[in-house]
Order: sequence, then C-alpha cells, then structure tokens
Amino acid sequence: MTPRPSGRAVDALRPVSIETGFARHAEGSALIRMGGTEVLCAASVEPRVPPFLRGQGKGWVTAEYGMLPRATHTRGPREAAKGKQSGRTQEIQRLIGRSLRAVTDLTALGEISITVDCDVLNADGGTRCASITGAWVALRLALEKLVRNRVLARVPLTAQVAAISCGLTGAGAVLDLDYDEDSTAAADANFVLTEAGGIVEIQGTAEQAPFSQAQFEALMRLAQGGTAHLFAAQLAAVDKALAARGDAS
Repeated sequence: MTPRPSGRAVDALRPVSIETGFARHAEGSALIRMGGTEVLCAASVEPRVPPFLRGQGKGWVTAEYGMLPRATHTRGPREAAKGKQSGRTQEIQRLIGRSLRAVTDLTALGEISITVDCDVLNADGGTRCASITGAWVALRLALEKLVRNRVLARVPLTAQVAAISCGLTGAGAVLDLDYDEDSTAAADANFVLTEAGGIVEIQGTAEQAPFSQAQFEALMRLAQGGTAHLFAAQLAAVDKALAARGDAS
C-alpha cells in the first residue's frame, strides 16, 4: 500500500463547506467547496412546466452543468462558442437532474419548474458529486421560499440526496478522489445516496483490471460513511440560511 497523495486517511473527505445565498438573485443557491473543487449551484423557479407535462398537475426539476474555461489546469473552450455541449456535460447534467427528481414529490410541486444551474468554478475531481450535493441545498432553499410565499403548502422533498466518489488506488479503497487520484485510479465509482440509505445511482468503472464484489462493497461502505458527513453539512447549511432570514427549518 502507498500513501494517498494528499496524505488523507482512506476514509477521509476533503474539507467540505457549503455557503448559501452566494447567487443573490436566485431563489436558492449554494457554493459548495470540496477540497480544490468549487461549484456554484443556483436554483431558478418558473411558473410553468415543459410541454410534455402540461395539464398533468405535476412539476419538473432539472439541472444544467458547465465548467468555466479555467476551472481546469488548461483552458477549455466554452461550449457555447463551439455551438454544442459535450457528451460529458449532457451526461452529468442528466445525472444531477435524475438525482434531484428522485427525492422530489413532483405532484406536490404542482405545475412549477425548477432548474438548478451547476457551474464549476474550480475543478479538482468529483465535480459531478459536488454538484449533486450542492444542488440539493439550492433546491431545498428555493422550495422553502415557495412555502414562505404561500405558493406551496409544504416543501415537496422526500429525502436528502448527496454524492461522493470512491476508487481503488495504490492506497487501496479510498474515499473522495481528487484529480491526482482520479486520473490514475485502477477503478472509480460515483455513489448517489439518500440519508436513509437508498441508492439513487451508482456509476462504477474498472480503468484497468476488473474489480471484485468485495472491493465494490468496500467502496460502498466508504461512500455511506462519506455521505453521512455530507448530509450533516447540507442540513447545517440549510438551517443557517433559514435562521438568517427568520424561518423555521
């Protein structure tokens, strides 16, 4: 076994912080930092739904994802300048949207759409996971605002959702990969989980040789422990934001 490049224990998260209200004009927002990865998540509310949902009495929650040109080591061209989104971008924003809808009662939401924009300011691995974790906070705050304004009778969330990466490296099974680990891992996986232990989605890939069920279970245990800390950070951020504006959580 070799030490992790960061010196962290195998089950240690990078430092995590969630700052709410960063996007002042959004109905809900959260700037999430996980080590060197920073993602701004902003939730916007619209009093209408996509055409395929009109007249059904159901709402919609979706997401868009993007990276600033210098979020990475070298400049990446803006996708708007290229005229199309990359396959990676489309895949990630669909994942974020699915994750949020999995814990939202769309019928209770009514014919309202909420879009959560996740913009990566700095990338050091785990941007999709940070996006999901921060997006839930932004969504929760947007829904709290709709309740405060008496648009909704209650917050139509059924659970918390957060995500974390795990992988197999020279240090064994490790939690919360940064870029250095992610780029050389023998296998990596993203776990999207709820606070009650539900599985929303798992993305796992062997970059080298296939990995075993025992190794997968080790990654799963790490993910469960890691997301427990993220769920606590989410609630702390929401409680602080609601206290600051005089709402009850």
